[in-house]
Amino acid sequence: MSSTSARLATALFAVAALTGIGAQPVAADPVADAIPAGVEASFLVFDRATGDSGVQFGAHKQYRSASVVKLLIALDYLESHDPQSIPADDLARLQAMLRSSDDDAASYLWVVGGWDEIVKRTAAKLGLADTAPPASRGMWGYTAISAADVVTVYRYILDKANPAVRQFIMSNLHEATKCAQDGFDQYFGIPRAFDRPWAVKQGWSGFGDAPDGACTPEAPSPRIPHDVIRRSTDGPFTLSPDGIVESAPTRRSAPGDAPAIDLKKRAMHTTGTVGIQDKKIVVVLTLEPTDTSWEVSAQRITLLTKAVGHAAPDARSGTGNR
Repeated sequence: MSSTSARLATALFAVAALTGIGAQPVAADPVADAIPAGVEASFLVFDRATGDSGVQFGAHKQYRSASVVKLLIALDYLESHDPQSIPADDLARLQAMLRSSDDDAASYLWVVGGWDEIVKRTAAKLGLADTAPPASRGMWGYTAISAADVVTVYRYILDKANPAVRQFIMSNLHEATKCAQDGFDQYFGIPRAFDRPWAVKQGWSGFGDAPDGACTPEAPSPRIPHDVIRRSTDGPFTLSPDGIVESAPTRRSAPGDAPAIDLKKRAMHTTGTVGIQDKKIVVVLTLEPTDTSWEVSAQRITLLTKAVGHAAPDARSGTGNR
């Protein structure tokens, strides 16, 4: 057993003892055994200082992105516009989308950016092998992603993107609000598992339009020009938590081209950076049974993220990453 696997196994049971949530019995692979029973999960931790990515499991397994695709929406928009001439209204939408995971802002920017062409462009540019556009072009939350590809996105933003693009995206992720625009508490996973500083882009899907106990957003949602969306849709449309639902879509992927991802189970993802100067990139993607509550799912992914963090040296504490 490697030292990383041993740390992960030890950490898993320490965290499980504190939370009371059961995990799979330890067998030959402590990394796989860190996944709570009944949960599908993949994770990858990348140390930018050493280039090490030893803490990982199922890094190329595809999941539906939920709001994690908003990283691609923001990156594509910012790299295709002059930073000095971006309309103030669009900057407000980008900020709300990155900080508070505003779904309507994402849908508007998705249309402005050419719908699923956003995913095709960024996947080709960054070499994202597991990322694919949704079968129905309006459903940005059904974009296929993997833990490995999300790490690649963060590495591009941090090390290759224009400094102005990097600053805008990362500063907003560092200011992620506790309450998302839809009323869900998005401080699960990384925000609960690590000391500050951290930056996050969270994702969730399948939990409904609003939580039972609403978390009040810090600011109102920016104005969305619905006429812009209307002119680009195939007839009537509805804005949903996962994108734009067209009543009679005429442009869909061919059956063989659609990503083979689960669209039924509840998805919850935590992605971002931890430590001084964004030292480590952490990505944990999960799927839960359809009857799993928000609270249980959030607790489970936080447990898993803590276990992964204990296995990655210096990842637990922001002050330990100087």
